[in-house]
Order: sequence, then structure tokens, then C-alpha cells
Amino acid sequence: MENLPACPKCHCEYTYEDGAMFICPECAHEWSKESSSSEESSAVIKDAHGTILADGDSVVVIKDLKLKGSSAVIKGGTKVKNIRLNFESDHNLDCKVDGIGAMGLKSEFVKKV
Repeated sequence: MENLPACPKCHCEYTYEDGAMFICPECAHEWSKESSSSEESSAVIKDAHGTILADGDSVVVIKDLKLKGSSAVIKGGTKVKNIRLNFESDHNLDCKVDGIGAMGLKSEFVKKV
């Protein structure tokens, strides 16, 4: 039996091979065999303009964002300080927005200050 790599997204150990790809049966994440060894180490999160973000950076929201399940809106131009990167979720920035509280944002809707 082969020793296949664990899923880089959910860390499931029951991955399987399909041609030139590895597939996770739990989260349906697919990745190529070439990138399987270096995917975690080379993972970066970029803002809307392609600038690489890091923990502790400050960002500005570039468009109005409606909050799901609420009537509140985060206005474009709102500055968010001290972000944390989150590689586990599609909302890849964890932060606190003044007047609203803790939440996750997608990096495609922010730019680095």
C-alpha cells in the first residue's frame, strides 16, 4: 500500500490518487502531485491588488460589504487593523471591525495599507 500525503486543507489521511491529482474524500479538495510537497509552505494570501498579506497587517475594505444575517454594512474605505491569516477557510482573514466586531473577510475585498 502506498503512503499518500494527507490533505493540505483539512488534514484528512484518507486521500486517494486520480491520474496526476490527489483528492480528499472529506472536503473534496484536489491538488497536483507536483505541488503536494510544497503547497503548505508556499501558501500565501494576497489582497485585491496582488500584494502579499501577513499577520498583523492593516488593510482597507475596497467596496461596501453586506453582512450575512444582518442589516449592517461595512463601508468601502473602512480601515481594519491587526489582521490574522486563516488558511483553513474561504474567508481567509480574521479581524475585528470597529463598530461591528470579530469576523472573517475575504482577501479579494481588501487592500494593504
